[in-house]
Amino acid sequence: MALDPTTILMGGLGLAFVLLIVGLVITLWGGGASSTLEERLEEFVTPEYEAEVQEMRKAADDWWKQLNRRAERTSWWDRLRREMVRAGLRITPTEYIAFRILALIGGVAIIGYLFGHGNWLFLLGGAVAGWFAPHFFIRWRQKRRLSQFESQMVDTLNLLTNGLRAGFSVLQAIESVANEMPPPTSEEFRRVVQEVQIGLSLEEALQHLLERVPSEDMEFVVTAMKIQREVGGSLAEILDTISFTIRERIRIKGEIRTLTAQARISGAVLALAPIFLFLVINAIAPDYTAEFFQNGLCGYGMLACGLVLIGAGYLVMMKIADIEV
Repeated sequence: MALDPTTILMGGLGLAFVLLIVGLVITLWGGGASSTLEERLEEFVTPEYEAEVQEMRKAADDWWKQLNRRAERTSWWDRLRREMVRAGLRITPTEYIAFRILALIGGVAIIGYLFGHGNWLFLLGGAVAGWFAPHFFIRWRQKRRLSQFESQMVDTLNLLTNGLRAGFSVLQAIESVANEMPPPTSEEFRRVVQEVQIGLSLEEALQHLLERVPSEDMEFVVTAMKIQREVGGSLAEILDTISFTIRERIRIKGEIRTLTAQARISGAVLALAPIFLFLVINAIAPDYTAEFFQNGLCGYGMLACGLVLIGAGYLVMMKIADIEV
């Protein structure tokens, strides 16, 4: 029986997907077995062959390092690395790009084959969904980490204030926060202490903290510290005032979030329900939804119009529920 091109394509993508997963698993967890195997093979390798292998490895490493150095000079690479730091992920931009390629192949294989039965529109949709899924995951991690940091801000300021009133210097108070507070606050303030210890000024270390944690509340604190170091004054009293302002803002934000919860949930449900129902109907009765794809421009135009209206409705509901404090 002859195989159609779609089956061959999906089989190739599925095989590549499996091989990438196996490669990632071996890379992350198989280092011990690989090193043991190399140790066993060393006794059978001649010195000439070992020297040739080492030279080839050195050439490959030099090529890879040179490629990384060229990429690191670009602003795009630096921005991507900052995004990883803000999300709290200990991966390099190269690994992130590899994950995006893996997600793209997985999206094509899963959405295009399971739900779309090889239809090119579903293949394209799966590729788009797979490519952008890691991006949305990074954004979600950044928002969650920033929310955790801001929820700990009041306790952080109280600890800083108590330390300053006990006679600590600013750096000693920051170090006490790094030792006493939970992550992510402890991680970020510990990094501030480490940067000061390796020779950076406190102002530069605090500015790097703002780049990693783009919090408006933290910006107030850093600005207060900078002004106090230039003109003097009681930093403890300033931090007390900022702490009171942040507590009131958190309280008002909580009340507003409670009052707008119904609108936000309704927007998400109304936006996802039509798409979910279409995918379910397409999986159960593909002949029913095939009318959209068999009518040419009219069918695709209806699908595009529906997606645009769904997206517009979701954005309008989210805009109504988004109240700045």
